Amino acid sequence: MKSGQLPGVKQLRYTPAPGAQFDVEVLSFAQLRLMDPGRRRTRPQRPDFHVMALVQAGVGRHTADFIDHPLRERTVVWIRPGVVHRWTDVDDVEGPLLLFTQGFPPAPGPVAQATGDVFGPACWRLDKEAWELAMRAADHLRHEHAAAVSNPRLASAPLLAHLLSALVLRVLPTGPADAPTGTPHEHEPGSDRRPGPDPRPGPAPEPDPEHTVFRRYRAAVEERFAEHHHVRDYASALGYEPRTLTRATRAATGLGAKQFLDQRILLEAKRLLAHTDLPAARCAEHLGFHDAANFTTFFQRQAGLSPSRWRTRHNGR
Repeated sequence: MKSGQLPGVKQLRYTPAPGAQFDVEVLSFAQLRLMDPGRRRTRPQRPDFHVMALVQAGVGRHTADFIDHPLRERTVVWIRPGVVHRWTDVDDVEGPLLLFTQGFPPAPGPVAQATGDVFGPACWRLDKEAWELAMRAADHLRHEHAAAVSNPRLASAPLLAHLLSALVLRVLPTGPADAPTGTPHEHEPGSDRRPGPDPRPGPAPEPDPEHTVFRRYRAAVEERFAEHHHVRDYASALGYEPRTLTRATRAATGLGAKQFLDQRILLEAKRLLAHTDLPAARCAEHLGFHDAANFTTFFQRQAGLSPSRWRTRHNGR
């Protein structure tokens, strides 16, 4: 089984709509329901692209990596590539729905930082002032996208990329001024919550050298977490000292480099246990553990439950 493939979970690849050969697409919940009469949206799926939604009206629910989120007016949903999610209930939800590839927003900057954050929040709520500006940004992007599709002479990928970036900057959570969409319902209290910094980070700029170090480390972890479980391996490959990676990772996420790496391995372990029938020993092998007992010890320490008990409580979520 290749990394990222989970039997039982629909793997979604980004494919531009006919006549819209861009790395961004603007849809709506109404269009989603129209295109999906079989309600496949309610079953687990794993896109290789970003999905962002703004809830203008209605109430519903969404599940992302084992955490349920209530949806209501002024809710922002952001599903990053690789996240296993499902639209649990969006039958009455209205609002824009955006799909875009990882490399479409211009880089570097706070937008690239946010799009690359594998532990970024999946759901939050904006205050009224921020929401109004976000909807204007989304509407501008929608109009430009429609114009580009209908009249290729007007098409401009850089313009669409910058309008998408403006929208991302408008919807990024900025702090505790407004409460999140509601307390997420975790299937087992305390067992799923990822440790780390405030889940509502703002787009404040980081010191550039440290951000560059963390960005390189984060990309390396995402590519090799199933092979290398020690920070020193990444430090050697990237040409840094381990303490440099730890300092940069802590500045960016509030986690040490080893904690960040362990959390990424743990997240994939949970996905394998919940969405496949692989025995724990095979999960261990897939994640680079040469001894199933070491995998069990790692999982128990990180999640507070053995792999078998965790699977029993979360299977199919």
